[in-house]
Parts: sequence; C-alpha cells; structure tokens
Amino acid sequence: MAKSGKAPKLRKIPQRMCVGCQQVRPKRELVRIVRTPAGEVEIDPTGKRAGRGAYICPDIGCLNIAVKKDKLDKALGHKVSREIVERLEAHLSGGKSGED
Repeated sequence: MAKSGKAPKLRKIPQRMCVGCQQVRPKRELVRIVRTPAGEVEIDPTGKRAGRGAYICPDIGCLNIAVKKDKLDKALGHKVSREIVERLEAHLSGGKSGED
C-alpha cells in the first residue's frame, strides 16, 4: 500500500538583513541588537526582547561597516554609544555576552 500523496510540510525560515553588509540570512545566524522601550541598547540573545531591533552578522567587519556608516544608529533610531559598540565587539569575538 502506498502512503497518501501529500508532500511533507516545509517550514518557512525567517530571513533578516544584516545592517552592515545588507546580506539576507536566516534569522538564527544573525545577532539581534535591540533598543528597549526605556531607550537602552542591548544585545538580545533570545531574539524576543521587546523593542526596536536590528540584525547584524556575527562578524566584526559587518559591525565596523554598520558603525562607520551610522547604519546601526539609523536602524535603531537611537545613537549607539562607543561603550555599546565595544560590548558588541567583545560579543562577536567570543568574549562576554554583553549582558550584566
């Protein structure tokens, strides 16, 4: 006996664009940076924190492009401080996560 002719369901994989290199990649491959309703800019490891988010490749080069061209500031609608950029650099290079 043959199985029913239905094909297995394929799940959609959410896609997001890196603010640095403008490359579209699966959401799970990118790092989310969020501006919370309180106005703080943080790394969002869960991808579910409330606030305006921006995505960046886990690559220092993309971060440098985003900072140099103010793309991160524009995406978040907020000026990103040097301290936050340093925490992001540490996170992307495998250092601390940026969470307190």
